[in-house]
Amino acid sequence: MHLPRKKSGLALALSVASVLVAVPVKSAKAQVHPFSAFSSGGSDLSHWLSDVTLIGQIEGGIMANPARPNPGYNFGDFLADHANQVQLNQAEFTLSKAIDTSKNTYQIGFTLEGLYGSDARYYHLVGISDQEWKSRYQLIPAQAHIDVHLPWLTSGGLDMQAGILQAPMGVEGLDPASRAFYTLAYTSEYSVPFQHVGAMFNWHVTPILDVTFGIDTGNQTTFGASDNNSRPAGYFGFNLNNLAGGKLRIVELSRVGPENSWRALGDHYEADHAQRFWNDINATYQVNDKLTLTAEFNYLHDEGIRGIGARGQFAGTDAESFVSFLSYKINKDFTFNYRGEIYRDNTNSMVATFRGNNSYMNAIAGRPYDTVPGASGHGTTYGDLSLNVAYRPDLGHHVRVFQLRPEIRFDRALNSTTPFNGGNNNGMFTFGGDAVIGF
Repeated sequence: MHLPRKKSGLALALSVASVLVAVPVKSAKAQVHPFSAFSSGGSDLSHWLSDVTLIGQIEGGIMANPARPNPGYNFGDFLADHANQVQLNQAEFTLSKAIDTSKNTYQIGFTLEGLYGSDARYYHLVGISDQEWKSRYQLIPAQAHIDVHLPWLTSGGLDMQAGILQAPMGVEGLDPASRAFYTLAYTSEYSVPFQHVGAMFNWHVTPILDVTFGIDTGNQTTFGASDNNSRPAGYFGFNLNNLAGGKLRIVELSRVGPENSWRALGDHYEADHAQRFWNDINATYQVNDKLTLTAEFNYLHDEGIRGIGARGQFAGTDAESFVSFLSYKINKDFTFNYRGEIYRDNTNSMVATFRGNNSYMNAIAGRPYDTVPGASGHGTTYGDLSLNVAYRPDLGHHVRVFQLRPEIRFDRALNSTTPFNGGNNNGMFTFGGDAVIGF
């Protein structure tokens, strides 16, 4: 589905574009309490319902490519994959009851989020929504989980989420209001998972140490015939909080489990036993009130992503990457952001651009899919440099967030491959950005 060539005022606003800080951003607190009328009731249920909130958010953007690639894709870019085209990335609503982490008491909450737009193509779950839509704009249940706090074991207690979960690994996430850039780093697209059905636990051992663990059906899969193999996967890791006088936070998450489809590997046994190992560690340092630095290192190894080798062994692959972020708050409304990345795809098996609206999810499920020709040969080292200056004023009037993020981005293959602009260039320059408004 393409937007009309004649742009409306909204489309023009959405094409203006991009910026934010390189760490999760606190949004304004404007929100709707749909059950506030129950607050006067005397029952526990009335009190519980009174704190349920509803928020919504719309994002649209464009990344222009002067090379006008044929076919018309920005190689290696998921959220702005269609070059020179304005698109509605997200229109989402979230109904939730938050857990108060300052209180170590029994608590129960929930999160329900529905999302419509072009971003949904990459965040489906096999067997739930991946075959319901064929157009560019699709609909997903982005989150649907029960949240529980249990005052067990330590004074900080244990948090649990169970249901449809957004994957916790990495720096950049699905919510555009909580990340620095409109586009994503290669690491955030190819070396961290996106969505799960399962349960995640966060144990607050001490004020400094949190331990994270969980189990799920796999990356973007569900149960039975909707799982691309027959085995679960799981997380384990830790957070180190309030280091260096409260300025430093370190997050490490590892994940292991089979992620390849039996259809792709040709055998159920191989699909169940070819493990994928994901490892991500990132650190955020608040230098002062204006300057924030973030560094992320990621290593992924998959035992069977290339199927079975000539001698009958798994043909695995590796990807290593380092991403650095810098955020400088110019004043209360403007923030400058930098992102630099080196991403090594050792066998050219990880980085791909998926041609068509359903190709990405077909690849996850093991069904036939189509990609734009990219790098060939033994491997490619990608470089990404992205810059923006985000405009994020406090508008009031029940506007929770408003931001314009004009972005420029330089991608380059740092060896002899030519993956960009239809396989013609070893580099790509794009510019544009996004606009976000939410209540």
